[in-house]
Amino acid sequence: MNYLPLPDNATRQSIDAATVFTEFMRVKALARPYSGSLYWKREGEYEYLVKSLSDRRQTRLGRRSAETEKIHAEFTSRKQVLQARLASLREALTEAERMNKAVKAGRVPAMVIAILQTLEDSGLGTHFTVVGTHALYAYEAAAGVRIVQRALATQDVDLLWDARRRVQFMTDLARLDTSMLGVLQRADPTFERKEGQDETAINARGFEVDFLRRQPEGDDPHPFRFSDDEGDLWLVQAMRAAVLTQAPRFEHLVISATGRMALMRTIAPAAFVEFKRWMADKAPHREEAKRRRDLVQADIVEELMGQGLLL
Repeated sequence: MNYLPLPDNATRQSIDAATVFTEFMRVKALARPYSGSLYWKREGEYEYLVKSLSDRRQTRLGRRSAETEKIHAEFTSRKQVLQARLASLREALTEAERMNKAVKAGRVPAMVIAILQTLEDSGLGTHFTVVGTHALYAYEAAAGVRIVQRALATQDVDLLWDARRRVQFMTDLARLDTSMLGVLQRADPTFERKEGQDETAINARGFEVDFLRRQPEGDDPHPFRFSDDEGDLWLVQAMRAAVLTQAPRFEHLVISATGRMALMRTIAPAAFVEFKRWMADKAPHREEAKRRRDLVQADIVEELMGQGLLL
C-alpha cells in the first residue's frame, strides 16, 4: 500500500481544528489594520489625531473635529471587539493544537510549519508556493490518508517565488524593514545563508530552505537578490519553473506532529503528477534514486485522484 486511511478520531480532529484555525486567521487579518493605537496630541492651539504603529512610526490623521472623533471612536470600539474575539480564538487554537498532538492528527516537520506561519504572519505567504516533496503533506491532508514514509523523507523544502508579482513583493518586504533571511530567522534564529549556495538557507540542524524562480521573462530582473542586504538570499532558476509558476494552485491546512497548524500553498495535484513524471523521465542529470522517487510520488498522487480522495 502506498497510503493508509487516517484514523477516524484524527480525521474528526483535523476538521474541527481547521475550523478554529481558519476563523483565527480570518479575525487576525481583520485585526491587522487596528494594530498600534490612536491618540490625541496637542500641538500649539490644536489637537491632532495620531496613529502610532508597533514599530514606533507615527502618522497624523488630522485636526480634532467631528470626523476625526468619529474615526477615533470607531477604531477604539472595533479594536476592542476584535481583540476580545482573538483572545477567545487563541484559547481555542491552543486547545486544538493540544488535541492535534494527542490524536496524531499531523506529521509535517515542525520547521516547515514554522516557516509557513512566519511567511503568513509577515504578509509574504502569497508570494511563495511549496513545490516538490513537501506538497505531498497537503495532498495527504486533503485526502485524509497517510502516505508511505519512503515517499516523503527529505530534509529541505523548496519555495517557488512568483516573479510575476515582483513589485508587490518588494513593497511587502520593504514594509518589514528586514531581509528575506531575516524573515526566515523569525522562524528559527539559526538560519544562515549556506556557504557556496546563495539561494539556500540552512539552520543549525541542517534543515534547508531553497528559493526557486522561473527563467527570466520580459522585465524579470536577473540575477535577483531579495533585498539590498549583501548577506541576503538570491534566487536560483529551476528546471521548468515557469510551468510551476503558471500551474493552478492548491491550498490546504497542514498539521505538525507537535499540533501546530499552517496553510500550505502548493500546486494542483494534476500539475504535480505531470511535473514529477517529467522529472522521472526527461530531467537532465537527475540522479537515478531521485527519478525513482519522483515516479513513486507521481503514482501515489495519481492514485489518490483516481480513487476520488483528492480532487
